[in-house]
Amino acid sequence: MDAAMVTAIAALIGGPVTAAAAMYGTRGANRAAREGSAVNGFSSLTNELQEERTELRKEIAAMRTELATKDLEIARLRLLVQQLGGTP
Repeated sequence: MDAAMVTAIAALIGGPVTAAAAMYGTRGANRAAREGSAVNGFSSLTNELQEERTELRKEIAAMRTELATKDLEIARLRLLVQQLGGTP
């Protein structure tokens, strides 16, 4: 075997091996990109849900305060009706 033959055989074997390695490497990179995208999407969704939950808690607290105020007003008016001789 001369040097030209060895070089040709190495090129014939090395080419497909290099191509296979490149395809496998690309698959791994694509998978990592997809997984990273999924994690970022999940993180973003979680943040949005937490913000929405905080806003809803504030809204519930405001509604409870409003309800308590109305209950006090109803109790005051009932007392006033009783003081004036009526029945609530």
